[in-house]
Amino acid sequence: MPEADSDASTLAAKLDRLFDVVRRPDREPYTHEEVARACREATGETFSATYLWQLRTGRRDNPTKRHLEALARFFQVPPAYFFDDRQSVRITEELALLGALRDVGVRDVALRAVALSPEGLGTISDMIEAIARREAAGRPDGASGGRPGR
Repeated sequence: MPEADSDASTLAAKLDRLFDVVRRPDREPYTHEEVARACREATGETFSATYLWQLRTGRRDNPTKRHLEALARFFQVPPAYFFDDRQSVRITEELALLGALRDVGVRDVALRAVALSPEGLGTISDMIEAIARREAAGRPDGASGGRPGR
């Protein structure tokens, strides 16, 4: 679950998460210009790459509702992602899962696990937890890492 830290719920942090997880078909991140152009076309209003960069970096934080709706449409998330903190947390968790599934190794394990019985899935889950604990114990700070949601 995402931290309840106030920085994680800012418009800038939410936009940054979208840019990080939602990618072009070639898996490269969208540019500010690509997103701004799509938002201009969707709204018919002024929407520059600079303005988007300002929103993403927190230099501006009061966009119009139409701009947020255009961003939501572009990134294929419900507009509630920007307006409703509870919905934002749920959608953020889904984005973290999407980000993890972008990793070829994670996706390969997930696809192989589809055919396993509930008992087999439990065994795999236990093994993953044991490896994560062992790897965390080997880190100087003791923190788990490497995968979203850990």
